[in-house]
Amino acid sequence: MKPSPLIVALDFSDLEPCDKLLRKLKGLVEIYKIGSELFTAHGWRAVKLVEKFGGKVFLDLKLHDIPTTVAKTARVIAGRGVFMFDVHTLGGLEMMREAKRAVDEAVGAGLPRPFILGVTLLTSLEEKILSLELGIERPLQDQVLALAHLAKKAGLNGVISSPEEIEPLRKEFGRDFFLLTPGIRFQGADRQDQARWLSPARAIQRGADYLVVGRPITAAENPRQATETILKSIQRS
Repeated sequence: MKPSPLIVALDFSDLEPCDKLLRKLKGLVEIYKIGSELFTAHGWRAVKLVEKFGGKVFLDLKLHDIPTTVAKTARVIAGRGVFMFDVHTLGGLEMMREAKRAVDEAVGAGLPRPFILGVTLLTSLEEKILSLELGIERPLQDQVLALAHLAKKAGLNGVISSPEEIEPLRKEFGRDFFLLTPGIRFQGADRQDQARWLSPARAIQRGADYLVVGRPITAAENPRQATETILKSIQRS
Protein backbone atom coordinates (compact mmCIF):
# COMPACT_ATOMS: atom_id res chain seq x y z
CA MET A 1 0.00 0.00 0.00
CA LYS A 2 1.34 3.45 -0.94
CA PRO A 3 1.98 5.68 2.09
CA SER A 4 -0.03 8.83 2.75
CA PRO A 5 0.83 11.58 0.25
CA LEU A 6 1.87 14.02 2.99
CA ILE A 7 5.60 14.50 3.58
CA VAL A 8 6.56 16.81 6.45
CA ALA A 9 9.78 18.77 5.98
CA LEU A 10 12.14 18.70 8.96
CA ASP A 11 13.74 22.01 8.01
CA PHE A 12 15.71 22.46 11.21
CA SER A 13 19.41 22.62 12.05
CA ASP A 14 19.04 20.89 15.44
CA LEU A 15 17.68 17.50 16.44
CA GLU A 16 15.73 18.78 19.45
CA PRO A 17 12.92 20.48 17.48
CA CYS A 18 12.83 17.43 15.20
CA ASP A 19 12.35 15.17 18.20
CA LYS A 20 9.55 17.37 19.54
CA LEU A 21 7.75 17.46 16.19
CA LEU A 22 8.12 13.72 15.62
CA ARG A 23 6.57 13.07 19.02
CA LYS A 24 3.64 15.36 18.24
CA LEU A 25 3.00 13.82 14.83
CA LYS A 26 3.63 10.18 15.71
CA GLY A 27 1.00 7.92 14.15
CA LEU A 28 -0.23 10.74 11.91
CA VAL A 29 2.60 11.24 9.41
CA GLU A 30 4.48 8.44 7.61
CA ILE A 31 7.18 10.28 5.64
CA TYR A 32 9.54 13.07 6.65
CA LYS A 33 11.89 15.08 4.47
CA ILE A 34 15.47 15.55 5.62
CA GLY A 35 17.19 18.24 3.59
CA SER A 36 20.67 19.70 3.31
CA GLU A 37 20.50 21.85 6.47
CA LEU A 38 19.60 19.06 8.88
CA PHE A 39 21.73 16.43 7.15
CA THR A 40 24.79 18.69 7.08
CA ALA A 41 24.39 19.34 10.80
CA HIS A 42 23.63 15.81 11.98
CA GLY A 43 23.99 13.33 9.11
CA TRP A 44 22.57 9.85 9.60
CA ARG A 45 21.62 10.60 13.21
CA ALA A 46 18.71 12.59 11.78
CA VAL A 47 17.62 9.62 9.65
CA LYS A 48 17.82 7.29 12.64
CA LEU A 49 15.72 9.71 14.70
CA VAL A 50 12.89 9.59 12.13
CA GLU A 51 13.12 5.81 11.97
CA LYS A 52 13.01 5.63 15.77
CA PHE A 53 9.49 7.06 15.60
CA GLY A 54 8.48 4.66 12.83
CA GLY A 55 8.79 7.18 10.01
CA LYS A 56 10.11 6.83 6.47
CA VAL A 57 12.73 9.24 5.10
CA PHE A 58 12.81 11.29 1.93
CA LEU A 59 16.48 12.32 1.76
CA ASP A 60 16.37 15.60 -0.12
CA LEU A 61 20.03 16.26 -1.00
CA LYS A 62 19.45 17.00 -4.70
CA LEU A 63 22.57 15.15 -5.84
CA HIS A 64 24.33 17.01 -8.66
CA ASP A 65 27.92 16.06 -9.49
CA ILE A 66 29.91 14.02 -11.97
CA PRO A 67 28.27 10.64 -12.69
CA THR A 68 30.82 8.57 -10.74
CA THR A 69 30.45 10.66 -7.59
CA VAL A 70 26.66 10.59 -7.76
CA ALA A 71 26.69 6.82 -8.31
CA LYS A 72 28.88 6.24 -5.25
CA THR A 73 26.70 8.52 -3.15
CA ALA A 74 23.51 6.82 -4.37
CA ARG A 75 25.01 3.45 -3.39
CA VAL A 76 25.65 4.73 0.16
CA ILE A 77 22.13 6.14 0.41
CA ALA A 78 20.58 2.88 -0.82
CA GLY A 79 22.55 1.05 1.85
CA ARG A 80 20.90 3.13 4.56
CA GLY A 81 17.34 2.09 3.71
CA VAL A 82 15.75 5.48 3.04
CA PHE A 83 12.34 5.53 1.35
CA MET A 84 13.33 7.96 -1.42
CA PHE A 85 16.03 10.40 -2.46
CA ASP A 86 16.56 12.86 -5.29
CA VAL A 87 19.04 13.96 -7.94
CA HIS A 88 19.12 17.08 -10.12
CA THR A 89 17.91 16.36 -13.65
CA LEU A 90 20.18 19.18 -14.84
CA GLY A 91 23.07 16.85 -14.00
CA GLY A 92 22.24 15.10 -17.25
CA LEU A 93 21.20 11.68 -18.52
CA GLU A 94 24.43 9.83 -17.71
CA MET A 95 24.48 11.11 -14.13
CA MET A 96 20.90 9.97 -13.54
CA ARG A 97 21.53 6.61 -15.18
CA GLU A 98 24.55 6.05 -12.94
CA ALA A 99 22.45 6.80 -9.87
CA LYS A 100 19.85 4.27 -11.04
CA ARG A 101 22.55 1.68 -11.81
CA ALA A 102 24.05 2.08 -8.33
CA VAL A 103 20.66 1.54 -6.72
CA ASP A 104 20.02 -1.51 -8.90
CA GLU A 105 23.33 -2.99 -7.75
CA ALA A 106 22.46 -2.32 -4.11
CA VAL A 107 19.09 -4.03 -4.54
CA GLY A 108 20.86 -6.95 -6.22
CA ALA A 109 22.94 -7.25 -3.07
CA GLY A 110 19.78 -7.66 -1.01
CA LEU A 111 19.10 -4.06 0.07
CA PRO A 112 15.61 -2.47 -0.12
CA ARG A 113 14.99 -0.30 -3.18
CA PRO A 114 14.55 3.43 -2.58
CA PHE A 115 12.61 5.54 -5.05
CA ILE A 116 14.75 7.97 -7.05
CA LEU A 117 13.16 11.25 -8.07
CA GLY A 118 14.55 13.92 -10.37
CA VAL A 119 14.42 17.58 -9.39
CA THR A 120 13.26 19.54 -12.44
CA LEU A 121 13.29 23.26 -11.60
CA LEU A 122 13.29 24.67 -8.08
CA THR A 123 9.98 26.21 -7.00
CA SER A 124 11.79 29.47 -6.22
CA LEU A 125 12.56 29.98 -9.93
CA GLU A 126 10.46 32.09 -12.26
CA GLU A 127 10.53 32.24 -16.04
CA LYS A 128 12.39 35.56 -16.15
CA ILE A 129 15.19 34.06 -14.02
CA LEU A 130 15.56 31.15 -16.45
CA SER A 131 16.05 33.52 -19.35
CA LEU A 132 17.91 36.48 -17.86
CA GLU A 133 20.15 34.69 -15.35
CA LEU A 134 20.48 31.09 -16.53
CA GLY A 135 20.27 31.52 -20.29
CA ILE A 136 17.46 28.96 -20.66
CA GLU A 137 15.22 30.17 -23.47
CA ARG A 138 12.53 27.48 -23.28
CA PRO A 139 9.30 28.48 -21.52
CA LEU A 140 9.39 27.23 -17.94
CA GLN A 141 6.77 24.51 -18.40
CA ASP A 142 8.48 23.21 -21.54
CA GLN A 143 11.78 23.04 -19.67
CA VAL A 144 10.19 21.05 -16.85
CA LEU A 145 8.65 18.59 -19.33
CA ALA A 146 11.96 18.18 -21.16
CA LEU A 147 13.81 17.45 -17.92
CA ALA A 148 11.08 15.01 -16.84
CA HIS A 149 11.49 13.11 -20.12
CA LEU A 150 15.22 12.90 -19.40
CA ALA A 151 14.49 11.49 -15.93
CA LYS A 152 12.08 8.94 -17.39
CA LYS A 153 14.67 7.90 -19.97
CA ALA A 154 17.23 7.42 -17.19
CA GLY A 155 14.87 5.05 -15.37
CA LEU A 156 13.99 7.28 -12.43
CA ASN A 157 10.71 6.70 -10.60
CA GLY A 158 9.40 10.22 -11.02
CA VAL A 159 10.15 13.91 -10.69
CA ILE A 160 9.82 16.85 -8.35
CA SER A 161 8.19 19.98 -9.73
CA SER A 162 6.07 22.90 -8.66
CA PRO A 163 2.29 22.40 -8.40
CA GLU A 164 1.82 24.42 -11.60
CA GLU A 165 3.42 21.67 -13.69
CA ILE A 166 1.49 18.72 -12.21
CA GLU A 167 -1.30 18.59 -14.80
CA PRO A 168 0.90 18.67 -17.93
CA LEU A 169 3.29 16.16 -16.35
CA ARG A 170 0.47 13.77 -15.43
CA LYS A 171 -1.01 14.08 -18.92
CA GLU A 172 2.39 13.38 -20.47
CA PHE A 173 3.48 10.44 -18.29
CA GLY A 174 0.32 8.80 -16.96
CA ARG A 175 -0.07 7.30 -13.50
CA ASP A 176 3.09 5.16 -13.40
CA PHE A 177 5.45 8.12 -12.92
CA PHE A 178 5.57 9.62 -9.43
CA LEU A 179 5.02 13.36 -9.06
CA LEU A 180 6.16 15.03 -5.86
CA THR A 181 5.53 18.70 -5.27
CA PRO A 182 6.85 21.18 -2.74
CA GLY A 183 5.56 24.75 -2.74
CA ILE A 184 2.46 23.84 -0.73
CA ARG A 185 0.80 26.82 0.93
CA PHE A 186 -2.68 27.95 2.00
CA GLN A 187 -4.52 30.87 0.41
CA GLY A 188 -3.53 34.09 2.16
CA ALA A 189 -0.48 32.58 3.85
CA ASP A 190 3.03 33.99 3.49
CA ARG A 191 4.56 32.41 0.38
CA GLN A 192 8.11 33.15 1.60
CA ASP A 193 10.56 31.83 -1.03
CA GLN A 194 8.01 29.87 -3.07
CA ALA A 195 7.26 31.54 -6.41
CA ARG A 196 5.10 28.68 -7.74
CA TRP A 197 2.74 27.26 -5.13
CA LEU A 198 -0.68 25.68 -4.53
CA SER A 199 -2.90 24.44 -1.71
CA PRO A 200 -2.65 20.74 -0.66
CA ALA A 201 -6.12 19.82 -1.93
CA ARG A 202 -5.61 21.47 -5.31
CA ALA A 203 -2.22 19.78 -5.75
CA ILE A 204 -3.77 16.35 -5.14
CA GLN A 205 -6.68 17.15 -7.46
CA ARG A 206 -4.23 18.00 -10.21
CA GLY A 207 -2.51 14.63 -9.85
CA ALA A 208 0.34 14.90 -7.33
CA ASP A 209 1.36 11.67 -5.59
CA TYR A 210 3.29 13.30 -2.74
CA LEU A 211 3.22 16.76 -1.15
CA VAL A 212 6.06 18.28 0.87
CA VAL A 213 4.77 20.61 3.57
CA GLY A 214 7.10 22.50 5.88
CA ARG A 215 6.33 25.79 7.59
CA PRO A 216 2.49 25.50 7.48
CA ILE A 217 3.04 22.59 9.92
CA THR A 218 6.40 23.20 11.60
CA ALA A 219 5.67 26.87 12.37
CA ALA A 220 2.05 26.23 13.44
CA GLU A 221 1.01 26.88 17.04
CA ASN A 222 -0.46 23.36 17.05
CA PRO A 223 1.44 21.22 14.49
CA ARG A 224 -0.73 18.14 14.99
CA GLN A 225 -3.92 20.11 14.43
CA ALA A 226 -2.42 21.76 11.34
CA THR A 227 -1.45 18.33 10.02
CA GLU A 228 -4.91 16.92 10.64
CA THR A 229 -6.42 19.87 8.76
CA ILE A 230 -4.16 19.24 5.77
CA LEU A 231 -4.89 15.50 5.77
CA LYS A 232 -8.64 16.17 5.89
CA SER A 233 -8.40 18.59 2.97
CA ILE A 234 -6.49 15.97 0.99
CA GLN A 235 -9.02 13.26 1.77
CA ARG A 236 -11.87 15.51 0.57
CA SER A 237 -10.10 16.38 -2.67
